[in-house]
Amino acid sequence: MKQKHNPRHIKLQSQVPDEWFRWKERDQNQAEVVSRPSLSYWQDAWKRLVKNKLAMSGLFFLIVLVIMAIIGPIVSPYEVNKTDLPNQYQAPSAEHWFGTDSHGRDVFTRTWYGARISLFVGFMAALIDVTIGIIYGGISGYKGGRTDNIMMRIIEILYGLPYLLVVILLLVVLGPSLTTIIIALTVTGWVGMARIVRGQVLQIKNYEFVLASKSFGTRSSRIIRKNLLPNAMGPIIVQMTLTVPSAIFAEAFLSFIGLGIQAPYASWGVMANDSLGAILSGNWWTLFFPAFFISFTMFAFNVLGDGLQDALDPKLRK
Repeated sequence: MKQKHNPRHIKLQSQVPDEWFRWKERDQNQAEVVSRPSLSYWQDAWKRLVKNKLAMSGLFFLIVLVIMAIIGPIVSPYEVNKTDLPNQYQAPSAEHWFGTDSHGRDVFTRTWYGARISLFVGFMAALIDVTIGIIYGGISGYKGGRTDNIMMRIIEILYGLPYLLVVILLLVVLGPSLTTIIIALTVTGWVGMARIVRGQVLQIKNYEFVLASKSFGTRSSRIIRKNLLPNAMGPIIVQMTLTVPSAIFAEAFLSFIGLGIQAPYASWGVMANDSLGAILSGNWWTLFFPAFFISFTMFAFNVLGDGLQDALDPKLRK
């Protein structure tokens, strides 16, 4: 049997306001959004970082810099320390892309070899600072009480020491070398990381999941490793991206004043020091390229750190 249409029902449908249909459509769209698989914290952070064009430009520059630091001296036909006095102060050309210096050495080869040393010092100093800072700050923040007070007083003493003066004194006493530079940069460099980790641990240790782990009798070391540190990785990563350029600049400065890497080995600071006399005679390329890469490497790390700070901020997560 055919179902007869009720004229009254049709009339009631025609009297339903359009606003009701818009509300219904909006509710359906919201239900679809809720039903979609949610992104994890790191996936959402990466998605927001990709939208930051300046931070991604810095990341791209650093990736290219690392690749060229690895393959640059290998693909170059010139040796990094081989002198060629008849070809000194050659301007940039197809034969010498970055020109030559006062000893006829290829600036292109020495620039990428110097990138190896500068990046190695920066990453090693940051890695040591992160390791010591996480251990020291994690224990201080988790234990709290008297232990925290004693450990913080030690940090305040170290923080009050002139950083550059300590580094220079250690280099004078131990002698300039790559190992000495890394040791000198990390003697007090981990203090800032420890304070950041301590602050994060003090905040997170009162969360419910941490208190639940304590109630089940979980060991303190496991709680710090499994519960506290993973939730504090955002600020740690941001601080690490800011520590690397600071160490690179410190190494370049120390090498520039003669307390860092010693000639004939190449670093950006050594190249800048060797170029002081050349720049006055118009051989600008000997100083331009090391100064350019020092400046842009620091700029790239800083914009990447700012982008990571925004991307890893849970308050900005949608």
